[in-house]
Amino acid sequence: MRVIRARLVKVLRLLERRLRGTRDRGAATAEYAVVLVAATAFGTALFKIVTSQEVRNLLLTILKKGLQLGG
Repeated sequence: MRVIRARLVKVLRLLERRLRGTRDRGAATAEYAVVLVAATAFGTALFKIVTSQEVRNLLLTILKKGLQLGG
């Protein structure tokens, strides 16, 4: 009876370790995917803002003022 119980405990511990490792790997992959989607959305929004006509005009104005001050 003791031998069977000891083997059962050993098998249960092994299963627990394997299941714990699988869960962590899946969570890391899901978190990585969420970060990639968020970074892509942020990059797209930033690109749209920077390439807008208003921002271009603002940057040109700043550049012209800087050149006038320097020379």
